[in-house]
Amino acid sequence: MRIMAQMTMVMNLDKCIGCHTCSVACKQTWTNRPGTEYVYFNNVETKPGIGYPTRYEDQEQWHGGWELDKKGRLKLKGGTRLKRLLSIFYNPDLPTIDQYHDPFTFDYAKLITAPPGTKAPSVSARSALTGREMVPQWGANWEDDLAGAPNRAVNDPNLVAMSEKVKLDFESVFMFYLPRICEHCLNPSCVASCPSGAMYKRVEDGIVLVDQDRCRGWRFCVSGCPYKKVYFNHRTGKAEKCTLCFPRIEDGLPTICSESCPGRLRYLGLVLYDADKVAQAAATADPQELYEAQLGTFLDPDDPEVAEQADLEGIPRDWIRAARRSPTHALIAKYKVALPLHPEFRTMPMVWYIPPLSPVTDAAAEAGYDESDPDSIFASIDALRIPMEYLANLLSAGRIEPVRDSLRRLATVRAAMRSHQLGTKLNLNPAEVGLTAEGVDELFRLLAIARYEDRYVIPPAHAEDAGRLLAQHSLSGCALESEGGPGMGGEDHIAQGVSRFHVQAKAPDVASSFRDDRGRLHFQLSPNNGSGFSTAGGLA
Repeated sequence: MRIMAQMTMVMNLDKCIGCHTCSVACKQTWTNRPGTEYVYFNNVETKPGIGYPTRYEDQEQWHGGWELDKKGRLKLKGGTRLKRLLSIFYNPDLPTIDQYHDPFTFDYAKLITAPPGTKAPSVSARSALTGREMVPQWGANWEDDLAGAPNRAVNDPNLVAMSEKVKLDFESVFMFYLPRICEHCLNPSCVASCPSGAMYKRVEDGIVLVDQDRCRGWRFCVSGCPYKKVYFNHRTGKAEKCTLCFPRIEDGLPTICSESCPGRLRYLGLVLYDADKVAQAAATADPQELYEAQLGTFLDPDDPEVAEQADLEGIPRDWIRAARRSPTHALIAKYKVALPLHPEFRTMPMVWYIPPLSPVTDAAAEAGYDESDPDSIFASIDALRIPMEYLANLLSAGRIEPVRDSLRRLATVRAAMRSHQLGTKLNLNPAEVGLTAEGVDELFRLLAIARYEDRYVIPPAHAEDAGRLLAQHSLSGCALESEGGPGMGGEDHIAQGVSRFHVQAKAPDVASSFRDDRGRLHFQLSPNNGSGFSTAGGLA
């Protein structure tokens, strides 16, 4: 057993209102630079819909993720090393700018500079890439609230084999919002696809990053990612992607998309897993068993043997305590209400989703169920406005049971709290869905009224790891201040109070410390080697 820690995110789709605040915050923080006009590390899609880029979920077209060979071994769906080498100067599996969208703006100066006349001046759309006038045909948020659904939503890959049902029931049209970021997978195909080794997964917290110095712009990471969350900066010639806001994470702060979310739908926390089981789980023969296989790699941080082994593996003890309080571990492994996005891609994604629970009371009434019947609330799950098959295609490789079990637990919590508030008798037995009375209360508090510190349990990076973090962030080209790096560059764009490491030479083994007038702990290297680093706000 080889225990490792992974920073994970869970999103509650019941709470997403499609306001795009997370997308705007991420865009302004990370990709508001030349060359990234079309890039959205975080975007919110309306489902059903073809997504961004168009039909990114169809791996028969894009050949992203992993598949099994004839011997049951994992191999990249994009082909062998030889195949990729032969196509290194021409990669046919890359989306075009039209499939992302030609980013456009408006020539508002025309309103001010237009000469006097009888007609009111109007502005025209101009491409942010070429500056030419254009007629917008597609965009990252083009499908908001089912806009254009009759023409486009039927092409959603998740509607395969059930499009006729959706067409026939169009009077009961359904929709929900799906926020997406990089999945920071346990078995990332983008890392395996990179010929230059620029993509890497951090050992300490599992965040997947791009080494800007080593990146040669081959773009196999773009085609290799089945979620299409790696982008190419056409100005710098480098690949870029969501960094899970690692400078904030290192300081114990949530990502900017989580911090800005009005719906409070995101949860961040550590999950401990057995790294020796990842390859075996990803190679599970039946795609519908991949969800359970990935659950089998997660470890219980409350288990004394796990805690002892994690300590021996060098995981800090405060990280182990944080894993015990982790909301993501509770939602994923303890209560099993969160599910992975497209586990059939075999990348072992680590951004999970709680499926949306349509109004159960309305569904039960429309189906004619007797409210006094304990099974009425469960029977209505299959009659929800959002087809169970669609959610299963999205979150459990087509297997309905995990989705149904999650929704039944959510419905039980809702019914129990309704009964408690109204002072009526609860006809449901929580044990039927694997919950206890205490579990119902804990799940309600976590999903409905969780405090800031309960939703984001993020242990800060340790000062003794500063040298190793430095080597990865600054020397490898992943520092935010670097010209053309993954961030905007310059300290003004880094959140106030986030740890900053500065290096002149390799980090020493011993450092002295002192506190400033604000009580923040600083570390100063020994003067005999002439190099140093400091961190502000990382430790109390």
